Amino acid sequence: MADLKVEICGLRFKSPILAAAGPPTWNGKAMVACAQGGAGGIVAKTISTTTAQVPEPCMAQFGKASMLNTELWSELPPEQFIEKEYAIAKETGLPLIISLGYTADQIAKLAPKVKPFADALELSTHYIGEDPRPMIEAIQAAKAAVQVPIFVKLSPLGREMKAAAQAAQEAGADGIVAINSFGPCLAIDPETGLPLMGSEEGYGWLSGQALKPLALRCVFDVARTVDIPVFGCGGISRGTDAIEMFMVGASAVQLCTAAILRGPAVFGKIAREMEVWLDSHGYESVNEVKGLTLRRIKERKFRTTHLPPLVDPDLCNGCRLCEISCVYDAINIIDEKAQVDEDLCYGCGLCVTRCPTRALSMPQ
Repeated sequence: MADLKVEICGLRFKSPILAAAGPPTWNGKAMVACAQGGAGGIVAKTISTTTAQVPEPCMAQFGKASMLNTELWSELPPEQFIEKEYAIAKETGLPLIISLGYTADQIAKLAPKVKPFADALELSTHYIGEDPRPMIEAIQAAKAAVQVPIFVKLSPLGREMKAAAQAAQEAGADGIVAINSFGPCLAIDPETGLPLMGSEEGYGWLSGQALKPLALRCVFDVARTVDIPVFGCGGISRGTDAIEMFMVGASAVQLCTAAILRGPAVFGKIAREMEVWLDSHGYESVNEVKGLTLRRIKERKFRTTHLPPLVDPDLCNGCRLCEISCVYDAINIIDEKAQVDEDLCYGCGLCVTRCPTRALSMPQ
């Protein structure tokens, strides 16, 4: 099977599928469950100097693999993590990344206390705002307190991602985690007319599958901007999602929502799906696909001309998905095979992405 081992800032991960900071890593027992489920590393749920007062209900699924949440940092006191939970997590033998929030003063107080357990620190910027100075000051406080790698988790809000990542690197960050959940968003229960989330205005934060295109774009931008490793986070629920993250420049990925909805065994399942995909495409290591999109996009020619899709009749099963969704009436099923009218086709590519058998493809 393909080699999934990765090394980042001297930390060795048996798999690039890490448990992200959040409910799946809310205490020591939960972190052990992630390890038993196949995670290659653990990011403990974010702690701050005080406990979080979380509005409830605080999590709701929508669609097949997405969620809204009003989760904050840990509801457990930081002392409990330091006295008990981190030690339990360390027994797994996996690299333990300890997530801290949020200001420089809070980081300065917490970092020395978690130092005995931390293989790395992850600094959450989720509630700092758009001014990069608090992030820079938090990085500097962490660097002054510990000698382990410092990773900075960026939210996809306001600040231009490239500039935020560059500022983090210049401040001394050793890696970037992109991205955190997105919001505020709103979901309503039509039976009651009330928001699904228990926050004051009913707002929540988006995570899971719906977040993936945004997360991919952010990792793509960050990886082209900085010279430090990037952890892809957001919307990963299957092996090819993780592969795509590597292709846009990630060195590893983190999962939270998928582990909530499907349980901790999802870490191992996604790792196995990665192995199968890599083997089937002739790759010996996951590192061979890292940055593939960054390289290939330089070779692609930008165009605005219409080119129709190519049809492989041997793969077409006549399902009609392409025909149904072609607003230009350019593709029809004739004798149970797709046929394209090149004069009508706009080359939009929708049919290619809908085809379940890959009978349609866009010319390169």
